[in-house]
Amino acid sequence: MSQQTTSTLLMVKPHGFDYNKQTAEDNHFQKGGTGLSSAEIKRAALNEFEAFVKKISAKGIEVIVYDDLATKATPDAVFPNNWFSTHKDGTVYLYPMFANNRRKERRQEVLDLLTQEQGFSIDRIIDWSKYEDVGLFLEGTGSMILDRTNNIIYAALSERTSEELVKQYAQEIDSELVAFRSYHNAKQKEVLIYHTNVMLCVAEDYCVICLECITDLTERKTVMDSLKKTNKAIVELSLGQLDHFAGNMLEAKNKANESFLIMSSKAYHSITSDQIAQIQQHSKIIHAPLTTIENYGGGSARCMLAEIFLPRQEK
Repeated sequence: MSQQTTSTLLMVKPHGFDYNKQTAEDNHFQKGGTGLSSAEIKRAALNEFEAFVKKISAKGIEVIVYDDLATKATPDAVFPNNWFSTHKDGTVYLYPMFANNRRKERRQEVLDLLTQEQGFSIDRIIDWSKYEDVGLFLEGTGSMILDRTNNIIYAALSERTSEELVKQYAQEIDSELVAFRSYHNAKQKEVLIYHTNVMLCVAEDYCVICLECITDLTERKTVMDSLKKTNKAIVELSLGQLDHFAGNMLEAKNKANESFLIMSSKAYHSITSDQIAQIQQHSKIIHAPLTTIENYGGGSARCMLAEIFLPRQEK
């Protein structure tokens, strides 16, 4: 049976971090506009990144950092979970990206770091980036929340999460697909949420979800039924909490097999004491301030963490 969580995370140091106009088209979490210069934005993002890595590592979770000035050409490199995913059979998938300037984030050097320096095995790389040529996108574990234990994919369809591709992907990895549409009240009109991982986090024994944003009641029931069928305790978020990145969380385990739920401080301070108590029945919480990265990048803690499930040679 596949494990749902890993104790190894890969993060990419944001040497070129900045406001990305191309992604702002449909990412309504991306606010910008606090009057910082590009140099100030980058400095603040690097400081947040370093402190975040330190916090996660201090709990005994392994963090591998890809630190290369080549990322200066990619303002969103800090969000690696969109361009690749790893699987316990040694497979790596590369994904088609919506924004033209994010496609340069797919770097063989990141995978080489895993194999050549960290001892992981990659047996095959399946490259779906060709779908960019026909305007179809599927942005990794931003677009899809994988319940690896139960072989279920949850996907909020959007311009970045093609229904056609996610169906094909579910077939390929022999998983059931639960697809739906989710909306947030951006500028008082119904706008599709661009990535599933801002409204849903599936952990081993529980999930954190904003059901309110699935406005079609049949779709909402399908999602609920699937989560209940797999015995997940449900921590329910409000639409308002989504605006604070409360859905953008990831469970990871440390070497002692203790469970942690990782989120930003903004997310943590938006959730209620009852929700915190619900989470703490299963996981301890790690949170760190990611204000600059959230404000200018429109992504938060989960987006910054690429889970490594690959087999590893014993050192």
